[in-house]
Amino acid sequence: MDRVDGRVAIIGAGVGGLTAALRLQAAGRPVTVLERAPAPGGKMRQIQVGSKRLDAGPTVFTMRWVFDRLFADLGERLDDHVTLKQASVLARHAWQDGSRLDLFADIEASEKAVADFAGRAEARGFRAFCDETAAIFDLLKDPFLCSPAPDIGAMVRAFGLKSLGAMRKMKPFSTMQNGLERHFRDPRLRQLFGRYATYCGSSPYQAPATLMLVSHVEQAGVWYVDGGMHALAQGLARLIEARGGTIRYECEVAEITVRQGRASGVRLSDGEAIAADAVVMNGDNAALFQGMLGPDVRRAAAAFPPRDRSLSALTWLIDAETDGFPLVHHNVFFSRDYQAEFDALFKRRTLPAEPTVYICAQDREDAAQPPPDGRDGMLLIVNAPALQTTGMAANDPGAHEFLEEELDRCETASFDLLRRCGLTIRRQPDRVVRTGPAEWSRLFPGTGGAIYGRASHGWRASLQRQGCRSAVPGLYLAGGSVHPGPGVPMAALSGLMAAESLATDLGSTRRSARTAMSGGISTR
Repeated sequence: MDRVDGRVAIIGAGVGGLTAALRLQAAGRPVTVLERAPAPGGKMRQIQVGSKRLDAGPTVFTMRWVFDRLFADLGERLDDHVTLKQASVLARHAWQDGSRLDLFADIEASEKAVADFAGRAEARGFRAFCDETAAIFDLLKDPFLCSPAPDIGAMVRAFGLKSLGAMRKMKPFSTMQNGLERHFRDPRLRQLFGRYATYCGSSPYQAPATLMLVSHVEQAGVWYVDGGMHALAQGLARLIEARGGTIRYECEVAEITVRQGRASGVRLSDGEAIAADAVVMNGDNAALFQGMLGPDVRRAAAAFPPRDRSLSALTWLIDAETDGFPLVHHNVFFSRDYQAEFDALFKRRTLPAEPTVYICAQDREDAAQPPPDGRDGMLLIVNAPALQTTGMAANDPGAHEFLEEELDRCETASFDLLRRCGLTIRRQPDRVVRTGPAEWSRLFPGTGGAIYGRASHGWRASLQRQGCRSAVPGLYLAGGSVHPGPGVPMAALSGLMAAESLATDLGSTRRSARTAMSGGISTR
């Protein structure tokens, strides 16, 4: 294959692939994005259910500054491409004893709500917790989150003489649960803030206390996206094409080709060869070390065993009438025994007998008013274990796909819990779409159903995450399975850092725009 005009082939139109394409266009490189689905977004997809088109993946938009700066670097405004509205209610939380707690974008309002919920001492603990998580985020933002590869040496150098104190503030050797116990005596509050570990597909009993910073990310701002989260992917894709990029849908990559030791393009499942100066792979890096993209790139990313996978999920998309509970956009209904829930997920690798249930009521915002048509469009999520098989694909010999009766039992337990919390959902079979770990595995090859890549368990976990430069020259990695981690803004950062690293390594064809985050991207 002959190389053509400095082109970069990007595998996957998830948010990491889309942000990489835009940054590479700013650096003067032509891009071709290859997406196996019929639309952009990756996990940020939508499905028609009954009369509604519903987000079926990520539902929380945070760290707006990542996208504001990306668009500004392109001479654009984010608000001209996507309509956003800041949420005043971050989430509504409910327990089976009838207690409820709302958290707000206004930290003083949240502090008052915690005081009314659990007393003044717990409110003081909440404020100290917010201060600590803000400090952790500030410490890690530039030397870790915005650096193209996790590097403890670079972090220590960035902290300078204050490094030891900074490391102590990050609490890397303490679990998240231990960190929460220092701030909260009320088990409901430890459960509420421990749930943020699941944003990384992890357990609060095994994840490092550093992950408490996820709480700060939400406290710093959550936005509603008009048209759903998928509208963000559509806005990014439209801009790529408006700037001369190519996006090919329903186009599956079978192999990343290598010539003279470096990535030279891709070969599609129909045999078509596409030459490129470099390749950005926006997908789970497990697909690489399993050989799903060809033998020449198996060692491009570090392998890890199936037992280290993050959580999967059992989800329901529902168009239904609801009653009895004042839903807002984001709602969480907690199990009675959080430790037992995570023991089932990570120790026994089974669906929990009583799972915590998250509901995104997509027709609602801050006010708990029913939608005009009287029917809520909802995404319900409970945590589930990923598949446990060496092949990591649901159809491999020995793969454990949960039996229908297992999924049915979990479904019954989930909706029983909602009823105990006061919520009734009047489901109709033709207006419900259920997705379990086996379906996630088929949708996203190599994952075994794990939605967040590798679980963030133990103090080394974040440092072990694959960086954007692979072991194969010319092949760069983006997406939630690589550094800095899962979630829409993190995957966006990974795409930006992959593109910046590529442009640095190969040389831009014109002067690159400024980087998309304060402090820049520290390329090595």
